[in-house]
Amino acid sequence: MNLWTVQTLVPLPVLVPLFAAGLALALHRYERVQRVISVVALSVAAAAAAGLVVAANDGPVVVDVGGWASPVGVNLVADPLAAIMLLVSSIMLLCVLLYSMAQGIADRHERTAPASRNAELLRDALEAQDPDADESGRRDVLPVAVFHPTYLILAAGVADAFLAGDLFNLFVGFEILLAASYVLLTLGGTSERIRAGSVYVVVALLSSIIFLLAVGLVYAATGTVNMAQLAERLPDVDPGVRLGIQSLLLLAFGIKAAIFPLSAWLPDSYPTAPAPVTAVFAGLLTKIGVYAILRTQTLLFPPNEKLEAVLLVLALATMLVGILGAVAQDDVKRLLSFTLVSHIGYMIFGVALATQASTAAAIFYVVHHITVQTALFLVVGLIERRSGTTSLDRLGGLARLAPGLAVLFFVPAMNLAGIPPMSGFLGKVGLLEAGVLDGSWLAWVLVVGSVVTSLLTLYAVIRAWNKAFWQPGGDEEDLPEQAPLPWGMVGPTAALVAVGVSLTVAAGPLYDYAERAAGTVMDGHTYVRAVFPDGPRGTGQSDEVTDDAEEGRS
Repeated sequence: MNLWTVQTLVPLPVLVPLFAAGLALALHRYERVQRVISVVALSVAAAAAAGLVVAANDGPVVVDVGGWASPVGVNLVADPLAAIMLLVSSIMLLCVLLYSMAQGIADRHERTAPASRNAELLRDALEAQDPDADESGRRDVLPVAVFHPTYLILAAGVADAFLAGDLFNLFVGFEILLAASYVLLTLGGTSERIRAGSVYVVVALLSSIIFLLAVGLVYAATGTVNMAQLAERLPDVDPGVRLGIQSLLLLAFGIKAAIFPLSAWLPDSYPTAPAPVTAVFAGLLTKIGVYAILRTQTLLFPPNEKLEAVLLVLALATMLVGILGAVAQDDVKRLLSFTLVSHIGYMIFGVALATQASTAAAIFYVVHHITVQTALFLVVGLIERRSGTTSLDRLGGLARLAPGLAVLFFVPAMNLAGIPPMSGFLGKVGLLEAGVLDGSWLAWVLVVGSVVTSLLTLYAVIRAWNKAFWQPGGDEEDLPEQAPLPWGMVGPTAALVAVGVSLTVAAGPLYDYAERAAGTVMDGHTYVRAVFPDGPRGTGQSDEVTDDAEEGRS
């Protein structure tokens, strides 16, 4: 691909979903057209991300928005880290979209079809177990006219956050995706979702205020928010001021990434949303916070041993507190929400060690965790649809009633626990090896804590699988057979599970790519040279102004 073609790909993951969101909103009366628009838009975004993964392998690809060169203009930067994050997030968003569309179609058919005697018996039996069971089923109905535009805006915000070349554009990307997430979290308008959404909004706004304050301080201290230029200027800033800025950024991103003790909001917020929304939030949103920490800590700030030690302690606390919370749960959704918090600790472990090996392992683990955690939440959505509940005390016998569903849960669950030779195991081995190579006593404590967390994760998911699928349910014989799960929901779930397995098959090339991404991230000069090919000050001129000046001189 020539340079112009490659540069054309960079803004597509942002622009195409935004344009499609406006089109879907304008055509809100035509549900089928909305579905086509959404699928085409996210497919184009995924294809562009795949092209960028190939192109960025040779070095970061930079686009100056509006033709204005850095540092005056806004630039989008697709380096190997941004490109791989874009690709895996695009695939995940597309699979969840297909799942949600099938769920909406199935829900509508169930509401309009005449109730059979068997369905009436099933509903009566579920209501006898839980008076809110029927209401719970209604809560998962997605308002299509609102869902598609909001979902596409979320996808655009995610892409903008990954490609942002300056801190303020990163802030804008966060706000775009967070504004969309507020709507998605409260779809249906039930009291439970409004309550959970209120907590989520307050926490997200707090982190955004802290982030904006940090951006203002950065500009006051350096005169720029361009990350390439900040990489040149921040090392010369007074160490106390620099530490304050670094701490504020870590605090803002730590809330978004749900690092302990800033993670208490997550287990109460995510499980209340519809299954597709929960899957997106759990699989992707916290990883954007991790991405921001990884990007800013490696590119902008020189090594700080004391701050890295604090991060290591927080990583250990996040692992252990999260997994102990998961072990104590009797609901699958809440159990997975706590494992989500716990495994963020692995990623922060890799960032805190601040070596190329640990950063590569952290990048590999982020890619692995996005696919596996999303797949697990989609499977839980199928479990809830099949049984009317996610309570482990009420589930049972699903391996006999739905053997395929048992396999779909078991495979990503074992991957999450890190069973060899799956990608979860390979990512953890990379992190443990980096910790051993570090050799400090705190790194060794993290190594032991990582192993303990992995074993407790295995215990938690095996216990959940045993209760839900293997042991007989207390009221299993009293419930009639339910209709098979819609293939439109099973198919995307199986595809995402297969993507998780493929990470194991392609672990060699993927880990090599993660190492190249880590090398680019750790070597700030590569990033700076790509953004400022004419030197660290840049030209600060638009292409049109430059062309007019050259014509005038001639």
